[in-house]
Amino acid sequence: MSSPLPFLPFALPEIGDEEIAEVVDTLKSGWVTTGPKAKRFEAAFAEYLGDPQIECIAVNSATAGLHLALEAIGIGPGDEVITTTHTFTATAEVVRYLGADVRLVDIDPKTLNIDLAQVEAAITPKTRAIIPVHYAGLAVDMLELLDIARRHGLRVVEDAAHALPTTIEKELIGTLGSDATVFSFYANKTMTTGEGGMLVTRNAQLARRARVMRLHGMNRDAFDRFTAKVPSWYYEIVAPGYKYNLTDIAAALGLHQLKRLPAFQARREAIAQRYQAAFADLPVILPPEAPEGDTHSWHLYVLRLADTSPIDRDAFIEGMFAAGIGCSVHYVPLHLHPYWRDRYGLTPDQFPHSQKAFETMVSLPLYTAMSDADVERVIAAVRGLLT
Repeated sequence: MSSPLPFLPFALPEIGDEEIAEVVDTLKSGWVTTGPKAKRFEAAFAEYLGDPQIECIAVNSATAGLHLALEAIGIGPGDEVITTTHTFTATAEVVRYLGADVRLVDIDPKTLNIDLAQVEAAITPKTRAIIPVHYAGLAVDMLELLDIARRHGLRVVEDAAHALPTTIEKELIGTLGSDATVFSFYANKTMTTGEGGMLVTRNAQLARRARVMRLHGMNRDAFDRFTAKVPSWYYEIVAPGYKYNLTDIAAALGLHQLKRLPAFQARREAIAQRYQAAFADLPVILPPEAPEGDTHSWHLYVLRLADTSPIDRDAFIEGMFAAGIGCSVHYVPLHLHPYWRDRYGLTPDQFPHSQKAFETMVSLPLYTAMSDADVERVIAAVRGLLT
């Protein structure tokens, strides 16, 4: 029986009047592509991270940022990059863009983050880099991972698409010792620019290369050329670059979303904690929380159904949909997708923890635009299916 209430989507951005006014101002300004607001957004993001040595490069997606970072550190044919099977394909596909190969490893069943023991075991003479994924907004143990990377002479590019504003040891993801960190501002993330991302790094050479490659391999920023007070039309192509720049329209959203990020995280935390309390007695595995004193961004709230659950995951999602509530699954692991499976001869038994998690997990609605009544509606539906 369908629900008499309006459908509650899995995710929905919260866009306020200030964001709308800033976008309208951008449209009226005549500068709608990469320009002054994209530069302001980069500066504001660097200020948020709180380290003057960090450079921020705004891009049109986190996928673009990961690609630029790997290209800038020299990943290419013959190289291998280690990452987790339990991620969206973007994390791995950027490695293939550059002609390198991916080495997939399993996850820690407690955290659902990449298993660091398996990372070390997967290192070969061809390994050049590691891409950790801060799954659902919980930080990977970056101190241990960076130690592994240092001992083996490897580069580290963090996929922090879920991890704003996540901390570890009270330090923000994006301010640690990796070569680069890439954030996502997709529509369902903790803050949004619609589509978009940010590559952050302390490596000035990496930042220079990423800026050049972000816009067709030009040796001059188009914004600088078009706003110059003297004739400044000449540019040179120094590399076969990409079209990865973030528009001012998108940056206009980001400027105000970033200001609201602390409140956004606090609301997500409150919803997650309400869920944690409401589901504690059910036949489920609750999502892990951040260590004491640290911050979980709660991009996702991922329940895993226990073996004693009265229904399986697919029936659960169907039941939630019948109640008018959208859910999702994060993720169908890479080892199950035809491209990755067939290229590397992957089988589920190679990744037992990711496989088990996939078969039992469901992501519940968790976003700042949810009302308390929406949250209670989700809780009632979950409890109705599992008790």
